[in-house]
Amino acid sequence: MVSSDQRRRQLAREKFERQQKRRAQARRRKQRNTVIAAAVAVVLAAGAAAYASIGLSDNGDTGDRASDEPAAQPSTPAPAESKVPEPALSIDRKAAYTMTLTTGQGAVGIAMEASKTPRTVNSFKALADKGYFDDMKCHRLSTQEPYVLQCGDPKGDGTGGPGYNIPDENLKALGKAGADGKVPYPAGTVAMANTGQPDSGGSQFFMVYKDTRLPPSYTVFGKMDAAGLKTVQDVAKAGVEGGAEDGAPATAVTIRKATVTKG
Repeated sequence: MVSSDQRRRQLAREKFERQQKRRAQARRRKQRNTVIAAAVAVVLAAGAAAYASIGLSDNGDTGDRASDEPAAQPSTPAPAESKVPEPALSIDRKAAYTMTLTTGQGAVGIAMEASKTPRTVNSFKALADKGYFDDMKCHRLSTQEPYVLQCGDPKGDGTGGPGYNIPDENLKALGKAGADGKVPYPAGTVAMANTGQPDSGGSQFFMVYKDTRLPPSYTVFGKMDAAGLKTVQDVAKAGVEGGAEDGAPATAVTIRKATVTKG
């Protein structure tokens, strides 16, 4: 028969063992949380570095101004589970198309030729048809070269896209690069933004409102009509938020509706 003293010692020992077990579990949780926090910090730092690399100019300036080259999605691909296939080609490759952006500042009409940029035009039509651009803000205006208004990012920070990439097209449209490695992008030109890597376009595009020189590495897929160019120029005159040279436009531009029609 177990004596009362033996029973007390047994209970005390069991209590001590339970305390030790709880402390060990607490230590493991703390170690696991520390590892997770460190991993998250690394991922965030890597993301910040990728975004910063987009924001560095190609003329040695590493300040806060954005790149001389319009940028789109981060170079890190989207996780496999969020990847979606590029829309199946369903447009008439021999036809002309018009993309109309209805904004709070006025309508912007963009003429597109499917024969020159079939996959780009097809992607824009597929996205517009499902309302992808509706109520989306144009997130970037540059009042120094490149003179562009950039739109098409669902995140609004220059890192968003549709979950797929489309290949570069029509890269020779603006001629051969000069000694500076650039070609003229005339006012009215509409081209795909990218990450600086080949075939990395998504849904972001930029509209040139004043003659600009850039490398011939952007898919030129459209041209603004006169009214649309004036709309973008008026937005540019109002400048960038906070008086900066590159950033969100002071006059907000929201695409209320985007449509792509044949002809």
